[in-house]
Amino acid sequence: MKYVILIGDGMSDEPVERLGGKTPLEAAKTPNMDSIAGAGRFGLYATVPEGYPPGSDVANLSILGFPPAKYYTGRAPLEAASIGVELSSTDVAYRCNLVTLVENGESTIMDDYSAGHITTEEAAELVRDFDAELAGSDGIRFYPGTSYRHLMVWENAPEGVSGVDATPPHDISDRSIEGHLPIGPGAEKMAELMERSQAFFRGHPVNKRRIAEGKKPATSIWLWGQGLRPAMTTISERFGVEGSMISAVDLMKGIGIYAGLEVLNVPGATGYIDTNYEGKVSYAMESLREKDFVCIHVEAPDEAGHQGSLEDKLTAIEDFDSKVVGPVLTALKATGEEFTVLVLNDHPTPVELKTHTSDPVPFARCTGAELAATTEAAKFSENGAKATGLVVDDTDRFIEAFFRGE
Repeated sequence: MKYVILIGDGMSDEPVERLGGKTPLEAAKTPNMDSIAGAGRFGLYATVPEGYPPGSDVANLSILGFPPAKYYTGRAPLEAASIGVELSSTDVAYRCNLVTLVENGESTIMDDYSAGHITTEEAAELVRDFDAELAGSDGIRFYPGTSYRHLMVWENAPEGVSGVDATPPHDISDRSIEGHLPIGPGAEKMAELMERSQAFFRGHPVNKRRIAEGKKPATSIWLWGQGLRPAMTTISERFGVEGSMISAVDLMKGIGIYAGLEVLNVPGATGYIDTNYEGKVSYAMESLREKDFVCIHVEAPDEAGHQGSLEDKLTAIEDFDSKVVGPVLTALKATGEEFTVLVLNDHPTPVELKTHTSDPVPFARCTGAELAATTEAAKFSENGAKATGLVVDDTDRFIEAFFRGE
């Protein structure tokens, strides 16, 4: 048996007036996801337990069968693993966004949580130079990641600083940062570093070039998602299967590493609608020649939601269906082997809110035999899933049903 999980990050949404009251999933053409929904188990999965923030970290841990109550320590430690940064038991890791802040009267506005989707090369230059400027003072180190997503580590951090309250920048797009700066243990150090970055970035050659090209500059770092190193059992230990993770996002790569999966880096995987969909499918099928399981994660619908772009979100959903789900199903059928495929997203990212919500998400799971035996389809959407009456809120049961065919 081959096992495949296909995650279209942030696909689910809320009714949009411009779509006649439909959600993007309802309006999009998704024949391949519809076929899976019609063939097997179709319903809602509560990926965000009560009391947890609706982040991709919490939700994707739930998808892969790691209850957040047991395994979640923060987003940044997972991303640290993805870029090869080993954390000691006393190190605290922080997600470090490069953002664009603008002044509007007496307010400072979060103009762009991604600094205009700054390139990885430009961002790496900024992050490395800022790290060199600090020269490791107070045990603070910065590590470049991908595009706007980077890492800060506070080595041998004071006890308790991982408990600071820090707001994700995508939660306050186009809003004042007042009231959203870090609060609690270690907050003063975080604020100090953010202010120092603003002074350092102001005259940096990378930003001068971006401004000259009509692009948004990276005006500041933004620290959030902090945590200590987690301890996780692997999927192989739990279910006896070997697998791979395919994603453009450091968070997913880090979850994959802690889950004992081989992380496959696909050339041209960007995390947006220009990503290399075909490459992801090719790498996945090649991996399944030797392994039992692969997870393909596509970030584009989530990014479109954060940008508030309905057009890009519809494109991202339809591309996910036609360029990932469809080709994977075709390739699986061609192998002649038995397979189980699961398609879902981690959390809603409504285009009109530009941030995540905690609502349960639609999921559909079927075997190759079920897919071959039915010609019916069910619309893969929030309302379609709700109409089935199936709601799953047990993380252990969800992943066990996937791997054990329950």
